[in-house]
Amino acid sequence: MKGIILAGGSGTRLHPLTLATSKQLLPIYDKPMIYYPLSVLMLAGIKDILVISTPTDLPNFKRLLGDGSKYGINLNYAEQPSPDGLAQAFIIGDEFIGNDDVCLVLGDNIFHGAGLQNLLSNAVKTVESDQKAVIFGNYVNDPERYGVAEFDQEKNVVSIEEKPSIPKSNYAVVGLYFYPNSVINVGQNVTPSNRGELEITSVNQYYLKENSLKMQILSRGFAWLDTGTHEALTEATEFVKAVEKRTGLKIACLEEIGLSKSWIKKEEVRNNIKNLKGNYYDYLKSIVK
Repeated sequence: MKGIILAGGSGTRLHPLTLATSKQLLPIYDKPMIYYPLSVLMLAGIKDILVISTPTDLPNFKRLLGDGSKYGINLNYAEQPSPDGLAQAFIIGDEFIGNDDVCLVLGDNIFHGAGLQNLLSNAVKTVESDQKAVIFGNYVNDPERYGVAEFDQEKNVVSIEEKPSIPKSNYAVVGLYFYPNSVINVGQNVTPSNRGELEITSVNQYYLKENSLKMQILSRGFAWLDTGTHEALTEATEFVKAVEKRTGLKIACLEEIGLSKSWIKKEEVRNNIKNLKGNYYDYLKSIVK
């Protein structure tokens, strides 16, 4: 399975912060925002990853992340000339995906919780073995801001609506999606919505109609943060700070994940960070000493 991080858009809700840089390069406590979705793909065991962003911002992502080898992964980059909807990722990334299945994660979504790695691994297995799409739902108090899932009495998904004025449930579809390879054709056949965008909800509705969609509900033990507003940015920073301070462990430490997967060796990390300073690198140095 391959991975795609969609890190485009103009971040208008975060102006003036995003007038000079990408939203996904803004700091969430001690690391850039994009570290968090990238860590999710790595925890899922995905090594081949495509970062999609604007022509203006893409060089900055390349400067930050490079080819991914320092984390034990393979990073590729592609331009999104204009933000035409989430499903556009499968059109831009069709050659990169090739014959593989794919996971799409939004660059401004943060996930954290015990058992997350198992959830991700199970999603990968479901797609690969059953050729079904797997999406995730989270209970929110403002569902009208998101794609919303409706359930029957057996908790099966019966409908998905994009930003409904009258939501049929409080379960939002979060920015993490696992699809079989057929999503390339599905994405290419999506027609623009009333908003003029290629909606990811249209993709999910296709798999729902084909009885090939599974939704995993994130329990109360999980945190899902959508960092699209100034308030949400602050909340995410405070959350990460609190967890890291309490546990002494880092969230979304990419080198640490690479080490845990045996994708890189301690000696490589030591050489890469020996002249770097700061809390993040002090933590890494304590791991690889």
